[in-house]
Formats: sequence, structure tokens, C-alpha cells
Amino acid sequence: MDILQYSFMQRAIVAGVLIGALCAIIGVYVILRGMAFMGAGIAHTSLGGVAIGILFGVNPIWSAVVFSILAGWGIATVTRRGHVKEDTAIGIIFASGMALGILIIGLTHSYQVDLLSYLFGSITAVTVQDVWTTIVVTILVLGCVFVLFKDLMFIIFDPEMAQVTGVPEGKLYYLLITMIALTIVISIKVVGIVLVSALIVTPAAAAFQLTESFKKMMGLSVIFGVGSTIGGLMISDWLAIAPGASIVLLATLIFAIAAAFSPRRRRK
Repeated sequence: MDILQYSFMQRAIVAGVLIGALCAIIGVYVILRGMAFMGAGIAHTSLGGVAIGILFGVNPIWSAVVFSILAGWGIATVTRRGHVKEDTAIGIIFASGMALGILIIGLTHSYQVDLLSYLFGSITAVTVQDVWTTIVVTILVLGCVFVLFKDLMFIIFDPEMAQVTGVPEGKLYYLLITMIALTIVISIKVVGIVLVSALIVTPAAAAFQLTESFKKMMGLSVIFGVGSTIGGLMISDWLAIAPGASIVLLATLIFAIAAAFSPRRRRK
């Protein structure tokens, strides 16, 4: 516990709590809408945005935000207009974003260490600026969830009926994709591009195993998300292992336990 006196660990804990909660709440929508592959696609596409930021000397997080949102909107637009299936659109843009990032990595040899840190994350390297950015994004995303709670729940469970009753399903769907992209990019510094989609999906999937109530699922997901992040951080310090990996593996362990004792499993 002595390590908690250090400022870098204090920043890591604050960022971990915020990101753990944010990913868990957005993860509920991702799981129930069946958008896990969309989340993974946006996460990996963000490498291109990070690389562009480093290449042009701008904050990689903000360039990744813009790049990821545009990629998510592109996937949604192509899919909703019926040109290709969603998984096909995700696969194309996923690969293109990763390819762009790899290309830029090859062009900016002196920045490879920075790019790799975004790939694999480092919660203990979170800066004061990162913490404030996380706070702003968390307030923005959770504010949208709070204000549009019923409408978002409506488009998750019955998007066709939402359209019939006058709920702007299309605009809310694009807003949801925007929130997913913001959540993914802001979480990159904690677990990295490679693992961030797991931090969104796994706590929510564990909560889904234990309850059929939307609100209870969201509450359990937050508990699992924050617990995984802080617990994984402590385990990584104790065992001197990569924090991103320990966070995701702890979340996976929680999911395995939840699945083993799931009421859904006992009913089968």
C-alpha cells in the first residue's frame, strides 16, 4: 500500500476508476445491441488516428478521437444504406485503419516507442492532462447517457418500434457510436488498443450472466469494470507484470465465475 503515496499511482487509480466505470456503462449498450465486433473494429482502427497525430505533431488522443468517430460513422452509413453487411464493413475499415497505422509506424522510426505504448497501454504513465481529459470525456458521455437514458434503452431493445413512435433512432445510433469511439480512445492509455475492446465487453458480459434487469446489469457492470481495473493495477504492481494484461485477465476471471454461477445457465 505504500505505493499509493506516489503521484503516478494516484493518477492511475483516478483514471482507472473513471475508465472502468465508463467502459462498463457503454459496454452494456454494446452487449445488448450486439455491437461487440463494432467496438473491436473501432478500437483497432484508432491506431491509424494515433499514428496520424504523432506524424503531424498533434495530440494522438484527439486525432484518434476524430479518426475513430469518422470510422464508426462510415461503418454505420455503409451498413444502414444496405451496401454491405456490418461485419464486412467493419472488417474493411478495421484493416484499413490498422494498415494506415502500420504504414506510419514505418515512416516515423523515432516514434515507434510512443506508438507501441498506445498499442499496449500503460496506466501508470497517465499524466495529469490525461486525467483531466478522462474526466471531461466521462462527464460528456455519462451526461448523454443520463439525459437520453430511456431513448437509448428503446433503440437497444426495439429499434424498429422506436422509429415508429417518433424516436430518432438513426441519430441516436450515430450518437451511440460516437460515445463508443470516445470511450475506446480515452481508454487506450490504460489498456492499449489491443485490449480496450475487452474492457468494454467483458464486465458487461459478466453482469449479463447474473441479472435480466437493465439497471442492475449496468450497476454490476460498473462494479466489475472498476474492480477489474483497480484490482488489475494492484496485481500488476505486486507481480511486476503488464497492467493492461492483468486488468483484462482479471475481468475475464470475473466473467468466468459469473458464467459458472449464472441463473441463465441453471435454467438450461
